[in-house]
Amino acid sequence: MTTPDLRLRRDDERTSLSPRLRGDDERTSLDPRLRGDDQQGKRGALRAVLVLASLPLLVSCGFQLRGSATYPFETIYVNSTGSPPLGTELRRILTSSTSAKPVDVASKAQVILDVPIVADDKEVLSLSSAGAVQEYQLTKRITFRLHDTDGNDWLPPAEIVVRRAYTFNQSQVLARDAEEQRLLQEMQTDIVYQLVRRLQAAKKPA
Repeated sequence: MTTPDLRLRRDDERTSLSPRLRGDDERTSLDPRLRGDDQQGKRGALRAVLVLASLPLLVSCGFQLRGSATYPFETIYVNSTGSPPLGTELRRILTSSTSAKPVDVASKAQVILDVPIVADDKEVLSLSSAGAVQEYQLTKRITFRLHDTDGNDWLPPAEIVVRRAYTFNQSQVLARDAEEQRLLQEMQTDIVYQLVRRLQAAKKPA
Protein backbone atom coordinates (compact mmCIF):
# COMPACT_ATOMS: atom_id res chain seq x y z
CA MET A 1 0.00 0.00 0.00
CA THR A 2 1.47 3.30 -1.11
CA THR A 3 1.47 6.43 1.03
CA PRO A 4 0.33 9.68 -0.74
CA ASP A 5 2.99 12.26 -1.12
CA LEU A 6 2.30 14.79 1.63
CA ARG A 7 4.11 17.57 -0.25
CA LEU A 8 1.74 17.23 -3.21
CA ARG A 9 -1.27 17.41 -0.92
CA ARG A 10 0.02 20.59 0.69
CA ASP A 11 0.55 22.13 -2.76
CA ASP A 12 -3.02 21.26 -3.72
CA GLU A 13 -4.29 22.81 -0.50
CA ARG A 14 -2.52 26.08 -1.26
CA THR A 15 -3.99 26.22 -4.75
CA SER A 16 -7.50 25.64 -3.39
CA LEU A 17 -7.49 28.68 -1.11
CA SER A 18 -10.53 30.95 -1.26
CA PRO A 19 -10.32 33.65 -4.01
CA ARG A 20 -10.98 36.24 -1.32
CA LEU A 21 -7.82 35.19 0.51
CA ARG A 22 -5.81 35.16 -2.69
CA GLY A 23 -7.09 38.64 -3.42
CA ASP A 24 -5.13 39.97 -0.45
CA ASP A 25 -1.91 39.44 -2.32
CA GLU A 26 -3.38 41.06 -5.42
CA ARG A 27 -4.38 44.17 -3.50
CA THR A 28 -0.92 44.60 -2.04
CA SER A 29 0.55 44.51 -5.53
CA LEU A 30 -1.36 47.60 -6.72
CA ASP A 31 0.65 50.53 -8.04
CA PRO A 32 1.58 52.72 -5.02
CA ARG A 33 0.50 55.80 -6.99
CA LEU A 34 -3.04 54.34 -7.24
CA ARG A 35 -3.15 53.54 -3.55
CA GLY A 36 -2.08 57.14 -2.77
CA ASP A 37 -5.01 58.78 -4.59
CA ASP A 38 -7.18 58.92 -1.47
CA GLN A 39 -4.30 60.27 0.61
CA GLN A 40 -3.55 62.99 -1.95
CA GLY A 41 -7.21 63.98 -1.98
CA LYS A 42 -7.28 64.24 1.80
CA ARG A 43 -4.09 66.34 1.83
CA GLY A 44 -5.54 68.67 -0.81
CA ALA A 45 -8.73 69.13 1.19
CA LEU A 46 -6.70 69.82 4.33
CA ARG A 47 -4.64 72.50 2.55
CA ALA A 48 -7.82 74.19 1.34
CA VAL A 49 -9.25 74.23 4.88
CA LEU A 50 -6.02 75.73 6.27
CA VAL A 51 -6.00 78.49 3.63
CA LEU A 52 -9.60 79.44 4.35
CA ALA A 53 -8.97 79.38 8.10
CA SER A 54 -5.96 81.73 7.75
CA LEU A 55 -7.85 84.50 5.93
CA PRO A 56 -9.57 85.98 9.04
CA LEU A 57 -6.22 85.97 10.84
CA LEU A 58 -4.54 87.94 8.04
CA VAL A 59 -7.32 90.49 7.98
CA SER A 60 -7.24 90.85 11.78
CA CYS A 61 -3.49 91.58 11.57
CA GLY A 62 -4.17 94.50 9.26
CA PHE A 63 -3.56 92.91 5.89
CA GLN A 64 -6.10 93.54 3.14
CA LEU A 65 -6.65 91.41 0.08
CA ARG A 66 -6.15 93.19 -3.23
CA GLY A 67 -9.24 95.19 -4.09
CA SER A 68 -11.02 94.63 -0.76
CA ALA A 69 -10.49 98.13 0.74
CA THR A 70 -13.07 100.81 -0.08
CA TYR A 71 -12.89 104.55 0.58
CA PRO A 72 -15.39 107.41 0.55
CA PHE A 73 -13.14 109.33 -1.85
CA GLU A 74 -11.68 108.55 -5.26
CA THR A 75 -8.30 110.29 -5.27
CA ILE A 76 -5.81 111.19 -2.52
CA TYR A 77 -2.59 113.16 -2.26
CA VAL A 78 -0.13 111.89 0.39
CA ASN A 79 1.90 114.73 1.89
CA SER A 80 4.39 112.81 4.05
CA THR A 81 6.94 115.49 4.85
CA GLY A 82 7.64 113.83 8.19
CA SER A 83 8.81 110.57 6.58
CA PRO A 84 9.12 110.13 2.79
CA PRO A 85 9.70 106.33 3.14
CA LEU A 86 6.43 105.98 5.03
CA GLY A 87 4.65 107.97 2.31
CA THR A 88 6.11 105.72 -0.38
CA GLU A 89 4.90 102.57 1.37
CA LEU A 90 1.46 104.08 1.96
CA ARG A 91 1.07 105.06 -1.70
CA ARG A 92 2.06 101.55 -2.74
CA ILE A 93 -0.65 100.03 -0.52
CA LEU A 94 -3.28 102.51 -1.69
CA THR A 95 -2.43 101.85 -5.33
CA SER A 96 -3.36 98.19 -4.88
CA SER A 97 -6.90 99.05 -3.71
CA THR A 98 -9.99 99.24 -5.93
CA SER A 99 -10.83 102.83 -4.96
CA ALA A 100 -8.78 105.81 -3.74
CA LYS A 101 -5.94 106.30 -6.21
CA PRO A 102 -2.90 108.38 -5.14
CA VAL A 103 -2.11 111.39 -7.34
CA ASP A 104 1.09 113.43 -7.62
CA VAL A 105 -0.49 116.90 -7.43
CA ALA A 106 -2.51 118.08 -4.43
CA SER A 107 -4.83 120.25 -6.54
CA LYS A 108 -5.99 117.17 -8.48
CA ALA A 109 -6.88 115.18 -5.35
CA GLN A 110 -10.27 114.94 -3.71
CA VAL A 111 -8.58 114.69 -0.29
CA ILE A 112 -5.10 115.43 1.08
CA LEU A 113 -3.42 113.35 3.77
CA ASP A 114 -0.90 115.34 5.78
CA VAL A 115 1.67 113.39 7.82
CA PRO A 116 3.81 116.22 9.24
CA ILE A 117 5.42 114.36 12.16
CA VAL A 118 7.00 110.91 12.33
CA ALA A 119 9.06 110.49 15.50
CA ASP A 120 11.15 107.54 16.69
CA ASP A 121 12.11 107.11 20.33
CA LYS A 122 14.02 104.51 22.36
CA GLU A 123 14.01 104.04 26.11
CA VAL A 124 15.39 101.56 28.61
CA LEU A 125 12.75 99.06 29.66
CA SER A 126 14.66 96.94 32.18
CA LEU A 127 18.07 96.58 33.85
CA SER A 128 20.02 93.61 35.18
CA SER A 129 20.97 93.27 38.85
CA ALA A 130 24.35 94.76 37.90
CA GLY A 131 22.74 97.82 36.37
CA ALA A 132 23.31 96.85 32.71
CA VAL A 133 20.59 97.39 30.13
CA GLN A 134 18.67 94.20 29.40
CA GLU A 135 15.70 95.44 27.41
CA TYR A 136 14.82 98.42 25.25
CA GLN A 137 11.48 99.73 24.01
CA LEU A 138 11.13 101.41 20.62
CA THR A 139 8.29 103.86 19.95
CA LYS A 140 7.18 105.23 16.58
CA ARG A 141 4.62 108.04 16.61
CA ILE A 142 2.97 109.83 13.71
CA THR A 143 0.41 112.63 13.45
CA PHE A 144 -1.92 112.94 10.49
CA ARG A 145 -4.90 114.85 9.15
CA LEU A 146 -7.18 114.20 6.17
CA HIS A 147 -8.84 117.21 4.51
CA ASP A 148 -9.98 118.46 1.14
CA THR A 149 -8.52 121.29 -0.92
CA ASP A 150 -10.81 123.78 0.85
CA GLY A 151 -9.39 122.80 4.25
CA ASN A 152 -12.47 120.88 5.43
CA ASP A 153 -11.62 117.89 7.59
CA TRP A 154 -12.57 114.40 6.44
CA LEU A 155 -10.68 113.04 9.45
CA PRO A 156 -9.71 115.32 12.35
CA PRO A 157 -6.05 115.57 13.43
CA ALA A 158 -4.99 112.37 15.21
CA GLU A 159 -1.95 110.25 15.97
CA ILE A 160 -0.91 106.61 15.79
CA VAL A 161 1.61 105.15 18.24
CA VAL A 162 3.31 101.76 17.86
CA ARG A 163 5.71 100.18 20.36
CA ARG A 164 8.09 97.22 20.26
CA ALA A 165 10.41 95.80 22.93
CA TYR A 166 13.57 93.76 22.46
CA THR A 167 16.31 92.30 24.66
CA PHE A 168 19.88 93.61 24.53
CA ASN A 169 23.16 91.73 24.85
CA GLN A 170 26.23 93.88 25.57
CA SER A 171 28.43 91.53 23.55
CA GLN A 172 26.27 91.77 20.41
CA VAL A 173 26.10 95.44 19.54
CA LEU A 174 25.90 94.86 15.78
CA ALA A 175 23.05 92.39 16.25
CA ARG A 176 21.24 95.01 18.35
CA ASP A 177 21.51 97.61 15.59
CA ALA A 178 20.19 95.15 12.99
CA GLU A 179 17.30 94.20 15.27
CA GLU A 180 16.41 97.86 15.79
CA GLN A 181 16.27 98.52 12.05
CA ARG A 182 14.15 95.44 11.46
CA LEU A 183 11.71 96.45 14.19
CA LEU A 184 11.50 100.05 12.96
CA GLN A 185 10.60 98.83 9.46
CA GLU A 186 8.02 96.47 10.92
CA MET A 187 6.55 99.33 12.98
CA GLN A 188 6.35 101.56 9.91
CA THR A 189 4.41 98.87 8.03
CA ASP A 190 2.10 98.46 11.03
CA ILE A 191 1.39 102.21 11.02
CA VAL A 192 0.72 102.21 7.27
CA TYR A 193 -1.94 99.51 7.61
CA GLN A 194 -3.49 101.32 10.55
CA LEU A 195 -3.67 104.46 8.39
CA VAL A 196 -5.36 102.47 5.63
CA ARG A 197 -8.04 101.38 8.09
CA ARG A 198 -8.47 104.91 9.45
CA LEU A 199 -8.91 106.30 5.93
CA GLN A 200 -11.81 103.93 5.30
CA ALA A 201 -13.63 105.62 8.17
CA ALA A 202 -13.34 109.13 6.65
CA LYS A 203 -16.52 111.12 6.10
CA LYS A 204 -17.21 113.85 3.58
CA PRO A 205 -17.94 117.20 5.32
CA ALA A 206 -21.62 118.18 5.26
